[in-house]
Amino acid sequence: MAGAFLKKILIVDDEEEALIHLGNILRRANYEVISATKGKEAVKLAKEQRPDLIILDIVMPDLEGGEVAAILEENPSTAEIPIVFLTGILTKNEDLLGKTSGKRHVIAKPAMPKDLLEMVSKLLNKDVD
Repeated sequence: MAGAFLKKILIVDDEEEALIHLGNILRRANYEVISATKGKEAVKLAKEQRPDLIILDIVMPDLEGGEVAAILEENPSTAEIPIVFLTGILTKNEDLLGKTSGKRHVIAKPAMPKDLLEMVSKLLNKDVD
């Protein structure tokens, strides 16, 4: 149904399982989800689809998440899109949930659905302040 979704989120992860899991969580929360398995594909999709938020894995085979973020931040049409880095590099004890740096945010894998949805909601509703 057109217009039924709250916001569009681009999920980028080279692990298909992670894309399916995150996509299911976000779709159940009524977000529109698009996904990519490679950094270059993510850059292309972000420029074409203009998502409201990007959830981006850091370690990927073609372009690292940081490189993808840098490319998007240099482009005026994608520079303002908030990015949540989702990484397995952190453990739950080191989780930087809520840690921010400008438009970049970090959450550890595996993200608990409640934590992920809280961060997404916070970032997407920020402009309502």
